[in-house]
Amino acid sequence: MSIPERLCALRSVMAEKGIDVYMIPTADFHQSEYVGDHFKAREYITGFDGSAGTAVITEEEAGLWTDGRYFLQAAKQLAGTTIELRKMGEPEVPTISEYLEKTLPEGGTLGFDGRVISVSEGQEYEAIVAGKHGKIQYQEDLIDAVWEDRPELSKEPAFALGLEYTGETTASKLERIRKEMKKYGADAHVLTTLDDICWTLNIRGNDVEYFPLVLSYAVITPDSMELYIDESKLSEALKAELAKDGICFHPYNDIYEDIKKFGGETTLLMDDERLNYALYKNISESVTRINKQNPEILFKAVKNEAEVANIRKAQIKDSVAHVRFMKWLKENVGKIRITEMSASDKLDEFREQMGNFLSPSFDPISAYGEHGAIVHYSSSPETNVELKKGGFLLTDTGAGFYEGSTDITRTYALGEVSQVMKDHFTLVAVSNLSLANAKFRKGSSGLTLDYLARRPFWERNLDYNHGTGHGVGYLLNIHEGPIGFRWKYRVGESWEFEKGMVITDEPGIYIEGSHGIRLENELLVCEGEKNEYGQFMYFDAITLIPFDLDAINPEMMTAEEKKLLNDYHEKVYETLCPYLEEEEREWLKKYTRQVM
Repeated sequence: MSIPERLCALRSVMAEKGIDVYMIPTADFHQSEYVGDHFKAREYITGFDGSAGTAVITEEEAGLWTDGRYFLQAAKQLAGTTIELRKMGEPEVPTISEYLEKTLPEGGTLGFDGRVISVSEGQEYEAIVAGKHGKIQYQEDLIDAVWEDRPELSKEPAFALGLEYTGETTASKLERIRKEMKKYGADAHVLTTLDDICWTLNIRGNDVEYFPLVLSYAVITPDSMELYIDESKLSEALKAELAKDGICFHPYNDIYEDIKKFGGETTLLMDDERLNYALYKNISESVTRINKQNPEILFKAVKNEAEVANIRKAQIKDSVAHVRFMKWLKENVGKIRITEMSASDKLDEFREQMGNFLSPSFDPISAYGEHGAIVHYSSSPETNVELKKGGFLLTDTGAGFYEGSTDITRTYALGEVSQVMKDHFTLVAVSNLSLANAKFRKGSSGLTLDYLARRPFWERNLDYNHGTGHGVGYLLNIHEGPIGFRWKYRVGESWEFEKGMVITDEPGIYIEGSHGIRLENELLVCEGEKNEYGQFMYFDAITLIPFDLDAINPEMMTAEEKKLLNDYHEKVYETLCPYLEEEEREWLKKYTRQVM
């Protein structure tokens, strides 16, 4: 069926159910950023395949809300579908809630699958519906009624991640979680977020696209951890190991009935931002609810010594792969046919050669020329173009190694590029280095430091329409709270920096119809000097790949900025040399030479 035909079929089901407005977010039952094929309902109904967006359908209208990363992509993919693009955050564009308040008729019914909506979202919609004296219908997935040949839930097996990678046993993690539960007087803690569950159990899987996670729910008590999972995913050996730590197994969907068994004697620790609405509605009103951020979020964000050591190894592996890719690209563009997609495949080929490579850690971006201006562009057979001299190639890609996940962006000049492009590239490089070299007091957050990255842009009346950085999980979600670099407050991304956290540094500039540039390194949060003024902190750039000197304009840079670039390149060369062949070392020497 075409998109208009799918919308027509959905509206027929809405009419049968008496639903006036139906919402389809980008989510599974666990608020995951990326989702497995079974959960791509929003993509099915709209044709837009970006990783973030919400569709809202009425009898007369259809709208897609997405953020600035996807404006250009969504505009192209929605063309001819009758679905209107709603650019989130833009002037005069209503929020979803504002749209619902205006559109939902008096006494009307709002519908959505409650399993893919968070509690906080559901409660916001409840208030809107109550103001219209209407009702919510959350018990059914209407997309399931119109999606022919919908993929089944994943059956991929889970696997254990060894102590040499995790640095902490499941028993130790459960002990820490239970201490937090005790602090709040909770005798049960419900988890639906897959990264929290997999981190606690030291397991990984392949149920979510790109992220090595396992579909599951959990309830932790003082004596056990009730795990709701398709047991066919677990080998007998893995089940036996988990059972040693008091893990009890139940069918995946049984949690929706089991949660009803908690009564007035139960105090339940839960996170409204990370619990789905349908499960929340099944909790008895008599249960005492403590709404706090899942303790696992901060625990897993602060990497232990073993994780940090492994992450450094993963970054060296990926940096070596990138250097080999950059050399190959520079030497072969214009001589052999290279496209966006084949270039991305070649980079993963170099990664696989480094060993312990599992898969890409997110949907890769390989964008040439004007495609680089689409912040989250994804090349496809329909858009895949050949790389030619005179343009930029932007690659925002990541790898999942057993030693950890990486998220790295580089922009490469293919042959000679224009002066404007060089100036823009230099601006982005200066921004990246300025933030990476911050020294700050303990207690600072990304809100404090984001200005260091944006100042070079704002001084020129320029900006970029995305955050400057995000936390990175260890073979979990590539975007991990509770930290981030943003100039505006965002829930779940404003925690203070602590030693052992890993965060990206990724400013960019995007010129529609011409080019895009982004440079992204991962930074490790470190403790510096402690004195009478307090504990000072700094970042260690653990991504070690040259910033393409073919695109640098030294005349734009101050002496201090040149020193930052030269110091970084000296570190790149010294660290990677032992892993390179002689010819590669000589090539790297050229691309890490001093800028005067």
